[in-house]
Amino acid sequence: MTDTKPAAGGPLPQMAFPKLGGGQIAVGGPRERHTLLVVYRGKHCGRCKKYLAGLESLKGDWEDAGFDVIAVSADPEAKAQSDVAEFGWSFDVGYDLGEAQMRTLGLYVSEPLSPEETDRRFAEPAVFCVRPDGIIQVVCLSNGPAARPDLAELLDGMKFNIAHDRPARGTA
Repeated sequence: MTDTKPAAGGPLPQMAFPKLGGGQIAVGGPRERHTLLVVYRGKHCGRCKKYLAGLESLKGDWEDAGFDVIAVSADPEAKAQSDVAEFGWSFDVGYDLGEAQMRTLGLYVSEPLSPEETDRRFAEPAVFCVRPDGIIQVVCLSNGPAARPDLAELLDGMKFNIAHDRPARGTA
């Protein structure tokens, strides 16, 4: 099966997923602010906890730069809620990211290695920086847990892009 991956300089597909605490998180399309969308593997992933701890420590800086900060995984509500309770994440957390949504976002999808890992297919990590007009400025897709962009470096680059009205790169 061939998956279409969202391209830098193109629109982030519009979709919504349930939000911890109630309601939904909608992404794609025009918004008031930029969006930082982080897809994480789920409760079973220790590297995700470390990465999201870094995101939590930088959350205020991202928000000050004009971003809404969102993380989402395929985990069911109970697992996502357990992580938020344990790690104290204050950014919006979505759950039940469906496989069709994963494919629409161009994510790499993995089978669990064992029932102890998790009980469903899950998305490998991804980061999307999306402008208020819904256009993807930066997209980073990984096929494994160890390859993710440094969030402080990415923030520095996004501040530069915003200040200098830089277009998305890698569109040729």
